[in-house]
Amino acid sequence: MVTTCHAQSPFMIPDNKQSAVKKALQTAFRVSEFDSIQQLTEGLSTALTFKIIVQEKPYLLRVITRTDAMADPSYYYDCMKIAAEKELAPRIHYLNTEDRISITDFINEQPFPITEGRERLPELFRKLHSLPKFPFRLNYFDRMEGLIQRFRSSDVLPGNMTKEFFELFDHIASVYPRKDQENWVSCHNDVKPENIVFDGHRPWLVDWEAAFLNDRYLDLAIIANFVIRNDKDEENYLQKYFGQSLNEYHHARFFLMRQMLHMFYFTFLTLFHTGDKPIDINSVEKQDFTQFHDGMWNSEISLASDNIKLQYALIHMEQLRRNMQLKRLDESLQIVSRSKSSVRDLL
Repeated sequence: MVTTCHAQSPFMIPDNKQSAVKKALQTAFRVSEFDSIQQLTEGLSTALTFKIIVQEKPYLLRVITRTDAMADPSYYYDCMKIAAEKELAPRIHYLNTEDRISITDFINEQPFPITEGRERLPELFRKLHSLPKFPFRLNYFDRMEGLIQRFRSSDVLPGNMTKEFFELFDHIASVYPRKDQENWVSCHNDVKPENIVFDGHRPWLVDWEAAFLNDRYLDLAIIANFVIRNDKDEENYLQKYFGQSLNEYHHARFFLMRQMLHMFYFTFLTLFHTGDKPIDINSVEKQDFTQFHDGMWNSEISLASDNIKLQYALIHMEQLRRNMQLKRLDESLQIVSRSKSSVRDLL
């Protein structure tokens, strides 16, 4: 959704950011004001994002209004610069960590068919994951353990409804190579559709707030929710990423990360919605996993609404429940466990 206002509108740029934005325009373009401005309201970030026109050209102005440590851009501006240099992120015209302001090229978004995304995104991720290593911020499994501990301590859902999920987490966490330095690479970590902008020729990654060194399988698993429908899709998707080295271990580890991601969305979004208070899941409208993700991909569904967030959390809970019945789960646990044991024996 886009909200349009004239450049002279006092409601667009906060008063305490006016001088910083003016400085950015002078530094980047040697002008004191833009020709026009539109606020872009899609997405969940608390930063203010605008399409500005300067000297008849469009740019993206991003203004971070929060001043706490979590909103500090110093850790991800460097990641964004590295990605922009390799043309994975839009060209950067201005960055100021102290003022928390950035100006980049504005990408005119075109429809991005899911079939094309399935073909193009593995290559994009392969290039991203080959970049010089981003800083390390946290271990994904450690974050998951914290979320699950909080969920277990809450009254959101009865323990008998979630017991099997958390037992599965414990099992996956015991076999998954959580400190596998070889597969810790430069990751975006938030490759949802709204952060992938297709210009009609190629996709670009935007919104780098969550970028840091992480397990390569996380980026691969996030977008898989949108583009993979069956085993053939998965084979082609992973083949394009891993090339001739693709084997059963890649499939097994990918599958386990997907289950971890289902668990993350379920626990995080449920806690976000409820604030640890009990919910009645029978009162939540049931949604189809594939149809919901198609709606997100096509910008027909937004997670801006708390009720939609809860629907999305329960979609992942039900998908996780279905996947737990698959023979593939046990097979994947065994394959990854054997590989982990083999590496341990070599040390």
